[in-house]
Amino acid sequence: MDVKQRTIAKEVILKGVGLHTGENVTMKFVPAQENHGYAFKRVDLEGEPIIEADANYVINTQRGTNLEKNGVKIQTSEHVLAALVGLDVDNVLIELDAPEPPIMDGSSKFFVEAIEEAGIVDQEQERDEYIVKDVISYKDEATGSEITIIPSEEYQVTTMVDFGTKVLGTQNATLEKMSDFKDEISNARTFSFLHELEMLLEHGLIKGGDLNNAIVYVDKEISESTMKKLEKAFNKKKLSVKPNGILDNLTLHQPNEAARHKLLDVIGDLALTGTRIRGKVIANKPGHYVNTQFAKKLAKIIKIERRNKVPSYDLNQTPLMDVNQIMDMLPHRPPFLLVDKILELSDTHVVGVKNVTMNEPFFVGHFPGAPVMPGVLQVEAMAQTGGILVLSTVPDPENYLTFFMKIDNVKFKQQVVPGDTLIFKCDLISPIRRGICHMQAYAYANGKLVSEAELMAQIVKTKGE
Repeated sequence: MDVKQRTIAKEVILKGVGLHTGENVTMKFVPAQENHGYAFKRVDLEGEPIIEADANYVINTQRGTNLEKNGVKIQTSEHVLAALVGLDVDNVLIELDAPEPPIMDGSSKFFVEAIEEAGIVDQEQERDEYIVKDVISYKDEATGSEITIIPSEEYQVTTMVDFGTKVLGTQNATLEKMSDFKDEISNARTFSFLHELEMLLEHGLIKGGDLNNAIVYVDKEISESTMKKLEKAFNKKKLSVKPNGILDNLTLHQPNEAARHKLLDVIGDLALTGTRIRGKVIANKPGHYVNTQFAKKLAKIIKIERRNKVPSYDLNQTPLMDVNQIMDMLPHRPPFLLVDKILELSDTHVVGVKNVTMNEPFFVGHFPGAPVMPGVLQVEAMAQTGGILVLSTVPDPENYLTFFMKIDNVKFKQQVVPGDTLIFKCDLISPIRRGICHMQAYAYANGKLVSEAELMAQIVKTKGE
């Protein structure tokens, strides 16, 4: 199922304060081109540096997911990123005039509203999605936190939290489909425990915290002096503890709001993989550290798989073209015909197959005692497969010859030996014009990429009218 990439229709601005810095901040969502992904731009610094939302830039996860690139920092990125993923937006630049996005009410709700106000538009290119095929997991032995992703038809997230306190025991939250993010998850606010709050107050770390942007769970007796400190910090005349164990500054949106907020954090942190995910995430006791470690692991796996991306084809299916039909189209003949059958052919791509046997004439001399298929012949075989693509655009292919014009970026990754089945895939880089075909070609064998090249060839008429 091909889905187009999306960005926002126009710029939109939000103002607020950073939770930890207490600084006023203006944040602007700006439309971005295809394949841009998410990135933050510090407009208050010289050169307006950009930090991509990339798991490899995570420097610490104390009180939020904090990124740093070349000494430039972005703090607490997760609530903004969760809103973008939750609304199915792929490409946005987030401009900030401070190191931290505004905390707003501690959820993603205001970001969701701003993005919807800006409007969401489709772009030309298709979205790249990572489809989970195997179980992938990461466990933090120190805390027992664990995140696992398993195959699923769509991106789903389940979080299970257990804080081992009376006021906030075990809670679960599940998001079955991303389209429910806005209604079910986006308004879940950040929370903290009284014992954390006391420490943060002492270290002067929550300057932006008026009590409208954090749920405070009271997990211990509050002394008179602490209550006074809290009232001062939160600019309230009188505070007390509700029967459900939270400070009486606000009311829970849902009984499991804490688990829902943890789910929101998971979505925001996993946005740092840089790729859309199709799979079910099960997060047990998630936190920013385990989330971002998992995002790093997943990003690495995705990168390796992309690099060796092996399409799967049913080699037992009836081919689109057998060798006789190929010879009707291509001028090549054995022993120089290097493609046995064509499996797929469209306006923009072709897939061909060659079975490599010990009977190949080139094995006689390359190399006796250690037969290896010459790399240049792999390139030739890719070109012949591409020749089918370009010759399929003319009504009388038998009257044409194909000539190389250019070969670029050739890489040989693996040896090809007798017994291998080579699969060639050629994709047009630009439309065929005047019989000139510019394509990216790959050769695969044994589930691995064996060679690749960028080819340019031209068909030239030889005879006939």
